[in-house]
Amino acid sequence: MNTESVVRAHNVDLVRGGRHLLRGASVQVEQGQHWVLLGANGAGKSTLLSMLGASVHPTRGTVHVLGHQLGRVDMRELRTHIGHVDPRLRIEAPLTLFETVLTGLTNTPDLIPRWSATSEQKDRARSLIASLGIEDRSDSSWRTLSQGERGRALIARALLSNPALLLLDEPATGLDLAAREQLLAALDNLRAQHESLSSILVTHHLEEIPKSTTHAVLIRDGHIMVDGLVEDVLTTENISACFDHPIEIGRSNGRWVATARRR
Repeated sequence: MNTESVVRAHNVDLVRGGRHLLRGASVQVEQGQHWVLLGANGAGKSTLLSMLGASVHPTRGTVHVLGHQLGRVDMRELRTHIGHVDPRLRIEAPLTLFETVLTGLTNTPDLIPRWSATSEQKDRARSLIASLGIEDRSDSSWRTLSQGERGRALIARALLSNPALLLLDEPATGLDLAAREQLLAALDNLRAQHESLSSILVTHHLEEIPKSTTHAVLIRDGHIMVDGLVEDVLTTENISACFDHPIEIGRSNGRWVATARRR
């Protein structure tokens, strides 16, 4: 499997119901890079993420994921090599945090009857849980976990199958300030420990961008406005144009901050 370019989309359109959700989108993610997709609500961020995660086909253009072109590969099999963190995932079964992480091996919301993880897989689950700072909650019921603990558990779940690509769709949704900071610190530590891992994170808040982010895409109305190195993309001029509002961009201790400017 060729992973020099983990993801490559070229001149992609996505049309649904006669409406362009994406138009002429091109982006390339390479091994070890960590991208953020940034834009206003409805800009097309999650749509682009779904395509880069081999969940939908483009209407026009080409998308290569982990060396395979969409439309010429079994997308279900391809998605087994991609970790997806979605805070909206519903876990209804009476599982512990540890058991929920194990469901990442079967990509199901419950443990499959007569299926069991190997000792090595269980050891990896424990290691990931510990690396994300929630080891003391391993045996706790999923229903008793805080939103922040669930968020970190879902990252461990997504990483359990050792994916080449990790997708994070607004992982800080619903978190309070402390939980958000714990999540972002965990992501930074995780990326440092897994140097070959590539990731794509979707958000519309600059404060939710981890320090370890290397590249950025600004998207507006289905168009990619600009992409490249994060420090080149996240500028006052670019962000103001993307959100159609005068916004001053700064950086403090490696994190991005935004304040409104007077017109």
